[in-house]
Amino acid sequence: MTSHETEFEVLGPWSLATSRAFWEGFAPAPLPSPGNPCAEQLRTVFRVEADWSRTEAAVTQHGAVATVTVTGDGDLGSAAAQVRRFLSLDVDARGWPDVADRDPVIADAQEQLPGLRPCGFHSAYEAASWAVLSQRLRLTQAARLRDAVVARCGEAGAFPAPAVLLAADLDLPGRKAEYLHAVAGATLDGALDTTALRSQDPDRAVEAVQRITGLGPFSAELVVLRGAGAPDGLPRHEGRLDDEVARRYGPGRSLAEVSAAWRPYRTWAAVHLRALGERRARSAAAPS
Repeated sequence: MTSHETEFEVLGPWSLATSRAFWEGFAPAPLPSPGNPCAEQLRTVFRVEADWSRTEAAVTQHGAVATVTVTGDGDLGSAAAQVRRFLSLDVDARGWPDVADRDPVIADAQEQLPGLRPCGFHSAYEAASWAVLSQRLRLTQAARLRDAVVARCGEAGAFPAPAVLLAADLDLPGRKAEYLHAVAGATLDGALDTTALRSQDPDRAVEAVQRITGLGPFSAELVVLRGAGAPDGLPRHEGRLDDEVARRYGPGRSLAEVSAAWRPYRTWAAVHLRALGERRARSAAAPS
């Protein structure tokens, strides 16, 4: 295996520590690598879309500069670019503080989650696979299913490549095996190309993803917003976000109404609100 290191300036607010803490609570498998000896480093393992090779990544922060080191046998240049995308480090966020100036709710969220950049799935393919596995299940149950798929046909913690998943004989509840095969086939046909989805208008990309068997509106939004990392999309089928909007903005205020002030970072604002809502829920559930 070989390694490739790249450094670049991250434009706008960014805290690796805050983003790492967010990802540590992000289902299904937040940091799928064996341990993390350095608390100031984010490590993960993933499939590189360019050739579906397995790659390990380590990310560190020095002020506004990110250092990304990728190790593997495949296209490491593409791997480094993929890391930038799934950590939202490729987004010019110099205008993100302006959203706080327009919206005091988002100002509070930014204050409580300083420097958070939404961490997503490694690829649209993995987001779509998770969408299938998590349908009609609790997140913990779905995470166990994912772990079983990785153990059966993955590679040292990395999710199986699409061709491997397509050929796998999977024993999964309901129609999940059929739907995973559909996702794998669509990926090989180019329908879940992360870069292509990211380049489209998010709403049109969501419509396109819904053509894949097993992926409805909620799943398609997950693929586009958290898989492709579109920074300015609106999750219209996420009930818990609607509840959080009602709680923070008051009854009668709709997501469509309040999100007008969030442009061009609507995905980011939605992730911040959901993250705070989940933090509050965990705090309420913790034993006193």
